[in-house]
Amino acid sequence: MARVCYVTGKRAKTGNSRSHSNRANKRKWGVNVQKVRILVDGKPKRVYVSTKALKSGLVTRA
Repeated sequence: MARVCYVTGKRAKTGNSRSHSNRANKRKWGVNVQKVRILVDGKPKRVYVSTKALKSGLVTRA
């Protein structure tokens, strides 16, 4: 299971890590997702939800 927010669809971003000499290496910035139980169609389900979705009240925890 990929670490993708069930509500907002947020996922890891990719880019370059730059050294002092400006050489590029690929890297990832992970998204802050938590595994929580939420109500989906009236039933509890354990999914990954971003902290922004949790704090803003987009989901109801079970």
